[in-house]
Amino acid sequence: MRPPNILVILSDEHTAAAAGWAGHPHVRTPNLDRLAAQGVAFDRAYTNSPMCVPSRLSLLSGRYVHQIGAWDNGVIPGPAYRTWGHHLRDAGYTSVIAGRTHFNGPNRLLGFDRRLTDDLDFWIDHSGRPPRRTADWRRPTNSHVTEQGTGDHVHTQHDVTATDAALEFLRDPGADPFLLYVGYMHPHFPLVAPPEFRALYNTADVDVPIVDDHQHPVISLLRHGFRNDEPLTEEQIREATVCYWALISHLDHQIGRLLDAVPEDTVVIYTSDHGEMAGQHGIWQKQCFYEPAVRIPLLLRHPSLQPGRSTAHVSLVDVLPTLRDVAGLAPDAALPGHTLLDAQDRPVLSEYHAQGMVDGGFMLKSGSWKYCYYGAGHAPQVFHVDDDPLELNDLSGEHALVQRLDAELRLLLDPDATDARAKSDQAARLARG
Repeated sequence: MRPPNILVILSDEHTAAAAGWAGHPHVRTPNLDRLAAQGVAFDRAYTNSPMCVPSRLSLLSGRYVHQIGAWDNGVIPGPAYRTWGHHLRDAGYTSVIAGRTHFNGPNRLLGFDRRLTDDLDFWIDHSGRPPRRTADWRRPTNSHVTEQGTGDHVHTQHDVTATDAALEFLRDPGADPFLLYVGYMHPHFPLVAPPEFRALYNTADVDVPIVDDHQHPVISLLRHGFRNDEPLTEEQIREATVCYWALISHLDHQIGRLLDAVPEDTVVIYTSDHGEMAGQHGIWQKQCFYEPAVRIPLLLRHPSLQPGRSTAHVSLVDVLPTLRDVAGLAPDAALPGHTLLDAQDRPVLSEYHAQGMVDGGFMLKSGSWKYCYYGAGHAPQVFHVDDDPLELNDLSGEHALVQRLDAELRLLLDPDATDARAKSDQAARLARG
């Protein structure tokens, strides 16, 4: 029997809570709400790295960041790197890309058969240089939050062009089953929103986050590095927030155009590479393990699935096993993930090895518990997320609990050895110039 066509939609920086189906009181996502009603919404889905390139290389390969050396945004995938396109070719699929992928280097296919549109040029790194991971590193400006308002930004143009190209493909996709990946820039900063979508929102609806002055030293350094410790006016915070909401609504509009163009028997997956802190804990962007940065939207429509919600802990490494399952391929024992057609609640691993953190960061989400390990020289963080959703009560003083969670993390990897390997790889790339 012919396997089904597959549409995978990936946004950039969409935090899980900022959507209508997720219960947000203001963010308007009618098309994603429609998709959620037709399929399964995974309420505990996580990224495997709160950083663009590492997350996406993990997603496309179905392997953890430390397994493929995808430490930072400068990594260029090598010839041994295998993606969805390589895997599904064995099932007779034609694999096609439109839009944002944010992988680096001259190979713009990475195992896919066709690319309809590419990333914006300034997002493609051909140097392979790693970031500077020192305590005195600072982002040049805090434009990721202060560049805000209305306008026709190049990111918006990119997303419309990607949709247009995908729709053109869908009009005549050919005889083979297809995997169509459509990648969007929105709602990634800068927070410059199309006027008609900005007009949907009122700054009076924004709840301004309260920032605790007594923060973990690793978080304080991260905030300093990304200039999140520079004061913002309440007006700037409110405007940045509604512009973020508006970018999500523009993204939703593009997704609606795609959903209108594919039959109901098309398998559809929607997710994002990571979230956005949007001022929580005084942080804009991601690069940390608080829920707004690491918990992501994940929707799956498949004819065999009853619509509903899943509370199973899943992550982006589960997408490739799902695609293989949909295509009729046997499970690949080399992949750490599990098909979402039979979602299993398992501990989730996320890693960060880039600027803002001198030493590597590792997150284990296991049941209600979150354990953040920052190296032997730093105290960890521990949160009971169900009882403490804003992650304000650090329970790392409970030593027996820390020992148990640390042992569970080390079943997945050796964090200290992994940190040493990441730093060694980054030093070697820097030496190569």
